[in-house]
Amino acid sequence: MPHFGLMDEKKLGPVEGPLQRARLHIRAGKRRLRQGKTSAGIVTLYDALEGAMKYCLADPGRREYITVAAGENLNHERTMYTALLRGGIVDGSFDYDAFDQLVEKALYEEVGEFDYSDMLAGIESVMMQLGVMPFDEAALPPEDPETF
Repeated sequence: MPHFGLMDEKKLGPVEGPLQRARLHIRAGKRRLRQGKTSAGIVTLYDALEGAMKYCLADPGRREYITVAAGENLNHERTMYTALLRGGIVDGSFDYDAFDQLVEKALYEEVGEFDYSDMLAGIESVMMQLGVMPFDEAALPPEDPETF
């Protein structure tokens, strides 16, 4: 994963750790898409979304708006997204279901030629709503060029 060796998520804590991981994965996911590694880019952006949601759920300033129903498991990505939607943190304009289906496909096969501009615009939109973007890429640890 793009964050290995670039950060210690546990040391950063439950708020800053997932935030840093999300940002590193956004950068790496976009790079992979530009390089034509479409499936890897999509899966990396999915991990960025997971980190962004964990960051948001751990942030005390946002947590107060989120209600968790009995039996809901916030370790499940779809449940996290639903809780953030219910709390008004995200507006629902991002098509989580379509992205989840695309990720499922990308996990098992190379997506190949794919105009990812709409998907990337959706990811960037939800990342702004979650407070992860914008960010200064120069403030991140430098990428290892040997990373996939």
